[in-house]
Amino acid sequence: MGFVKSFFVFVIKAALIVAVATVLFLYGMKFADGPWGLVQGGPFSTGELVEEQTDWAFIKDKDTVEFQLLEPISSRTTWVMEHEGRIFIPSGYMLTDYGKIWKKWPIHAEKDGRAILRVDGKLFERTLVRVIDDPILPPVLAELSRKYAGGAPIPVEEVTRGSLWVFELVER
Repeated sequence: MGFVKSFFVFVIKAALIVAVATVLFLYGMKFADGPWGLVQGGPFSTGELVEEQTDWAFIKDKDTVEFQLLEPISSRTTWVMEHEGRIFIPSGYMLTDYGKIWKKWPIHAEKDGRAILRVDGKLFERTLVRVIDDPILPPVLAELSRKYAGGAPIPVEEVTRGSLWVFELVER
C-alpha cells in the first residue's frame, strides 16, 4: 500500500509541475517576439517595415507566415495563399467545438482587422477583411487545396456556411 500511495503522490506532483510549467510558458509567450511554431506569441519587436506596394508572388510557395493582430495584440503562424497578386489566410474548423474553444483570432480580426504580416523578417501593415461571397473564392480555395489539402477539392460552401473563414490581407 505504501508503494501505491508514494507512486500516486509522485504522479500528482509531476502533473502539477507540468501544469505550472505550461502555464508559465504560455504566459511568457505573450511577451515573445512573435509566435513559436504553433504557440501564439506577443507583438513583433523585430523586422523591417515595408511601405511600398509589394508583389506577393514570392508568397506563392511559402508554407506559413506570421501575423499579429493589433487588437488584442497577439501573433500566430498561419497558412497563406496568393492568387493574382492578392493574399489570403484561412481559418478552418470554425463551426466545430475545437474552433469555438481555441480559435478566437478570427472573431477578433472580423471586429478589428488591423494586422501586421511578417515574412522573412519584413513587416507589412495590412487589414484582414473576411471574404464570404466573392468570385475570387474558387481559385483561392483551389490554391488552399494545392498547398495544404493534397489537391482535395474544397467547396465554396465551406466558406458560405461558415465552417471555413477566409481573410484577404488588404492595404491599410
